[in-house]
Amino acid sequence: MSDQLKIGIVGPLPPPAGGMATQTRQLYELLTAEGLDVRIVQTNPPYSPSWIAEIKGFRALFRLLPFFLKVWKLTGQVDVIHLMANSGWSWQLFSAPVIWIGWLRKAAVIVNYRGGEAEQYFQKSIRRIAPTMNRAEKIIVPSGYLKTIFSKYGFEATAIPNIVNLERFKPREKCLEITRNEFRLIITRNLEPIYGLPTAIKAVAKAKKEIPNLKLLIAGSGPQKGALLALIKELGLQENVSFVGRLGPGEIECFYGEADIMLNPTTVDNMPNSVLEALASGLPVITTNVGGIPYIVEHEETAIMVPVGDDKEMAKQIIRLYKDEAIRQQLVKNGLKEVAQYGWPEVKQSWIGTYEELGRRA
Repeated sequence: MSDQLKIGIVGPLPPPAGGMATQTRQLYELLTAEGLDVRIVQTNPPYSPSWIAEIKGFRALFRLLPFFLKVWKLTGQVDVIHLMANSGWSWQLFSAPVIWIGWLRKAAVIVNYRGGEAEQYFQKSIRRIAPTMNRAEKIIVPSGYLKTIFSKYGFEATAIPNIVNLERFKPREKCLEITRNEFRLIITRNLEPIYGLPTAIKAVAKAKKEIPNLKLLIAGSGPQKGALLALIKELGLQENVSFVGRLGPGEIECFYGEADIMLNPTTVDNMPNSVLEALASGLPVITTNVGGIPYIVEHEETAIMVPVGDDKEMAKQIIRLYKDEAIRQQLVKNGLKEVAQYGWPEVKQSWIGTYEELGRRA
């Protein structure tokens, strides 16, 4: 890449450590480590002063005005803007303005669209979205699923997958020197309705009849915790289901390493990092078959897929994997092979090639 080519990234950063925020930070760190000139504008910086966060409406002004000024400045400093985009208000407040500012300032903008609810959003808002989307130099999505959705609405998109840090997420010896008499399931999703956590909890209630030592640990936080605790109490699962809260770097790797199966009961998804991280960690995965998930795993080969909301089938598959270690090991072997394509050595050439292509046009 030319020494003169400068890259700007616009997107959220942890905390919280959500999928897009994690991908933004990871991309910035990896590109910088390659010796590239990369500058970043954060869409979710802490409010300053902090008490502004308590005043709804007013707080948006305090975040948006500095954001617009930083983006205006960034577009004058770089050749290519890599915009991490999502649906809904995130698109309207943080993505659309970046595209128009880039267009006015003649900085090429790549829309890296990552919203799992893209089709629903497009159905309702395509007339408002299209004029802005057409100002982008290039649309890149992380999965064939989203590429198909964009094509349906008349947009040409290129698929470049999410990045999985295969140095962090890899098969390992158990992180804790303990002997535990339990079959451990884990979930690494926030406690929000779209992630279908009641399905997993109900599945545990059914599966524990054949797996007395069954344990489900849920890593995440969110507004549904009270309702989930009530469900756990109703089903008598206080000894079987626990919440461990948000886990940071170093903790999450051990969380995968200490588990027997990862569950992904979500009702909406695109390319969940949690599934890819579990595969890279050598963990069998039972997941719903929604959205882009069938584009990244194959049923009975790299993961087990079940219908959305089907706690009976999920329980059946938990019991099956508990009883059949050979199937678990085959899923692990196939999953490790599949996830290799998401490592940085594979993905970086696609991104660097894209930056070079757009930089030459500038």
